[in-house]
Amino acid sequence: MMLPKENLLRSIKRNNPDWVPNGMESQISIASPVVERPAEAGFDAFGVHWSMEVGAEGGTYPTVRGNTINDIEKWKEQIHIPDISKLDWTVIKEQVSKIDRENFLISGDVNMGLFERSYLLFGMEEALMLYLTEPDLMVEVITAIADYKIQLIKSFHEVAKLDIVCYGDDWGMQNNLFLSPDIWRKIIKPQTQRIYDCMKQLGIIINQHSCGKIESIFSDFVEMGPDIWNPCQPCNDLAMLKREFGSRISFCGGIDSQFILAKPGVTAEEVRNEVRKCIDEMAENGGYIAAPSQGVPYDEDILFAMNDEIYTYGRAYYENNKKSIII
Repeated sequence: MMLPKENLLRSIKRNNPDWVPNGMESQISIASPVVERPAEAGFDAFGVHWSMEVGAEGGTYPTVRGNTINDIEKWKEQIHIPDISKLDWTVIKEQVSKIDRENFLISGDVNMGLFERSYLLFGMEEALMLYLTEPDLMVEVITAIADYKIQLIKSFHEVAKLDIVCYGDDWGMQNNLFLSPDIWRKIIKPQTQRIYDCMKQLGIIINQHSCGKIESIFSDFVEMGPDIWNPCQPCNDLAMLKREFGSRISFCGGIDSQFILAKPGVTAEEVRNEVRKCIDEMAENGGYIAAPSQGVPYDEDILFAMNDEIYTYGRAYYENNKKSIII
């Protein structure tokens, strides 16, 4: 029987997996030593302040006026980029030394990508205006952040020999991009491509995290060469994206969190139907990793129904397909 690690790799590479993986199974995630988002109220490695409310779900959030750059003309004086050469990798080395690499892939988390870091540095409203009014200066800022990300990934890989990088940068809202496609293409895309090229040169699988509706730039995105998109959310036409791009990229997510898993009064049968729908639409020829479209707290019975259906239907799907091919 195929080992889970091989099955996950076959799913990512769209190469005849035996079953639909339940999330990124057989993967162990490791965070870099850079504090991009503090777990408690305080400052991140760039000097941006984060707040937290006791009892509120979701963790820390950027403090109003906690940003560090208040004059785009002086961004070089006001930005603080972490010094990669001074990072302490001791904990990372210890974590990696204990991982059974024969059975597990190592994924490095590299969060707060170019767009996210820009709005943290300027504040969301100011950043969105600057993308429109000062695009050339924003190119300079985004290039500097990309330089840092590339150095971080190289150092991370040197220490951990990463199999995967989960690179996070949310480009979408519920119904559209934060930026127009043209501005995204001019400012975000070229520097993200540099980050991707770095990972490709190192032989790292690119797992791009981007929430929201991003289908208006999806052809650009696929051309850039990522291996996985997560958590593909049903505010996009996922069935269409799979049909059009499924031979070139793999999808992780899709099981509707907003209107199914977290819906008040949702039944186990509704959850199972949603899992089957996602697998039917997304799993043909591999390239689908079943998971919720967003990570939020769910009822235990709902989680059981989802996991059980992924396990049973996710195996039967490929078994039935193989039988039909033989027949």
